[in-house]
Formats: sequence, C-alpha cells, structure tokens
Amino acid sequence: STFMSCFRSLRLLTQITECLYLAKLSSVGSISEEETCEKLKGLIQRQVQMCKRNLEVMDSVRRGAQLAIEECQYQFRNRRWNCSTLDSLPVFGKVVTQGTREAAFVYAISSAGVAFAVTRACSSGELEKCGCDRTVHGVSPQGFQWSGCSDNIAYGVAFSQSFVDVRERSKGASSSRALMNLHNNEAGRKAILTHMRVECKCHGVSGSCEVKTCWRAVPPFRQVGHALKEKFDGATEVEPRRVGSSRALVPRNAQFKPHTDEDLVYLEPSPDFCEQDMRSGVLGTRGRTCNKTSKAIDGCELLCCGRGFHTAQVELAERCSCKFHWCCFVKCRQCQRLVELHTCR
Repeated sequence: STFMSCFRSLRLLTQITECLYLAKLSSVGSISEEETCEKLKGLIQRQVQMCKRNLEVMDSVRRGAQLAIEECQYQFRNRRWNCSTLDSLPVFGKVVTQGTREAAFVYAISSAGVAFAVTRACSSGELEKCGCDRTVHGVSPQGFQWSGCSDNIAYGVAFSQSFVDVRERSKGASSSRALMNLHNNEAGRKAILTHMRVECKCHGVSGSCEVKTCWRAVPPFRQVGHALKEKFDGATEVEPRRVGSSRALVPRNAQFKPHTDEDLVYLEPSPDFCEQDMRSGVLGTRGRTCNKTSKAIDGCELLCCGRGFHTAQVELAERCSCKFHWCCFVKCRQCQRLVELHTCR
C-alpha cells in the first residue's frame, strides 16, 4: 500500500522529525507486521525490538505525531516560524537539526504527543498490554471515592521514554545535542504530568452528590501545547560543562537561574526566519497574512521584517440574517462582505 511503501522508505521514527513526516500522510493503514520493523533500516536495534514487541502501540505513536504537528502549527500560527512542514525530511527543515529553541519545542511536543496518545489508547481499551490505572483506588484525603477509569499516564510516559529517548541515549548521553534532546523530551512529558486533572461524577437523588466518584485524566492536548509554548518563550540558552565526573547543560549566562526539568533548553540562537532559505528549510514570511493594527509579532511591522506589506480588498462570504424556524432548524442568508487583507512583501 501507499502507506507501507512510505513507511519503509521514510524509516519511521529514526528520529522524531521523521515520525512527524509519517503523520502527514493522508492514506494511513494499520501498523501490524513484524517484518516492517526489520525493514526500517534507520532504526537502531533496540527500537526494532521494541517495534516488534509493541506493534499494537505503533498506531498510537503515529497519532501522537499527528497531534504534535497540529499543535505546533496552532501555537506558532502567528509567528515568523509557523511550524510549516515540508515534503522532505526532516519535515520542519534543518531548523530542527540545529540546537535552536524551535527544535526544543518540536522535541518536547513530539515526546508529549506520543505519551498522550499511548495513554489515551490504554484507557480506551485499544491496547492489550495496558488499561486503566488501577493504582488509583480507595478514598481520597478529600473524601471522594476513586473510581472509573483513571488514565494510565505512567504507561504512556514510560513508553515514550523507552522508544523516543533510546536513539539519543545510543549516541552517548554526553553529546551536547543528545543532552538537549533528552532534556526537552522529558520536559514535554512533564507538561502532561503537571497538568493531570481530577474529573468527578455525582451520584444521588436528583443529582444531590451524596456520593462522588472521581478519576485522574490527562489534560486536553491544547493545554499541553499552551504550557510548552510558554516554556518556549522562556527557554534557557545552555552550554555543556563538566560537573563532577559527567557533562551537564548549564545556563550560558551565569546570571540566569538554573533551569528546571520542566523548562526548555537550547544550544544555538535561532535565525530570524525573515527570508526564504530552502537549504535550511526556512520558508520566510513573504506572502504571509499579517495584522495591520497589531504591535505584536503577528503585526505587519514585525512579521514582515520591515519590508512592508500589500493591502488588497477581498470579498468574504458569510452567513447572515439567521432565523430560527419551528421546529427545529436555523435558516441563514449568504452575505458578501469586503475586507482588507494585508500580506507581507
């Protein structure tokens, strides 16, 4: 099938960005053959073994990759680098092969996407190897009864650590980029863990909540994306330094406070993303829609990098004069409205 040939030729998951390429494919089948794992030449042996032992989980990995792409593009939709994907590898261009803060975000959101999708697959009963988190039971200190199906975040995080991180660990954990990637992978998973929710249901006469049962649930992935975008904005530039007998990443500027496990870190400053450079996978901002009245990064001055912008009148079709008809539908007219559209020169 188209999917399987792309799956083989693109060497799914040889690095996290190749995993993201798979998520772009529209014709996606099920990953269900051990032979497929053997044919993925880019995988290291431990990943091949994990693939064979966990075939049923691979579809969840693909869904997690798709989630990561969609969330990245949502979070960066108004910035110069808007997480655009290419039809080549790596899908985000060489931006993510460099140690920039953009790469930090991509690794974090990707690792989180895999953990999130695997966790949800456990809870929904898709996977034989895991189910609900049965460690959450009894009565809570707040007095409610733990019941229902708590999301098995421990399994999702453990699978993400085992599968996603193994490639970095195989390079030798002392390499600067491996340290950066491993740190950001973990920060992505922490973004889920720190935002786990308690959801409850009341039981009693007329919903009186005489008895309340609750379970733990992963947050919406949009909330994870928002949290990691905030970490991106406050990311710490680091450099490798020997600490005792091992190498560690420390802030390049000694005046900055040390980063935590939940923060994103990067090694190199980012390009400005203003001009197209296809060799680096930078698309530039020419032709991008900008906001004439905004002073923020989505405003025409900043997004267009001072090159100016074109203004055009475009006609938008909208629903208008909507009326409710008994019973039960809403009927609207189609109206045309002229609006100004601003695009970067």
